[in-house]
Amino acid sequence: MKKKRVNLKKIFPKKINLGKRNWGSENLLVLIPKVLSLKKILIKKGRKGGLQFHRLKNECGYLLKGTLLVRYLGKNGKLVKKTLKKGNVFHFPPNFIHQEEALTDCEIIEASSPHFNDRVRVEKFFGLKEFGLPTTKKKEITFK
Repeated sequence: MKKKRVNLKKIFPKKINLGKRNWGSENLLVLIPKVLSLKKILIKKGRKGGLQFHRLKNECGYLLKGTLLVRYLGKNGKLVKKTLKKGNVFHFPPNFIHQEEALTDCEIIEASSPHFNDRVRVEKFFGLKEFGLPTTKKKEITFK
């Protein structure tokens, strides 16, 4: 049987900082092309991401550290709050409106489909002020 050479950089990848975030940091740990991305996300106490949904991205996470407030669209069409603690998990399928706010410093391991730049901001729909990264167009989404 012929052995295929393995690229050790793909087996043991280095983390990649995904850019400045006003709420903390986002590092890509592993990218398995066309399969999944694995990230470590740090959210500083008192900071939050935008109220948003993803058109294609399917994401889930595990809270390694901290207390995280998650806002999401409930069945009644209103925003609902749920508090997650260390050891809790979440799953945000495509088109699920959500927002994460750190009540304490939080560390999250996030696994998702490898759709990047997939963001639709919805603060204005709920009469809230929009901040942070803007909505992207569907054609701007990349599937790595």
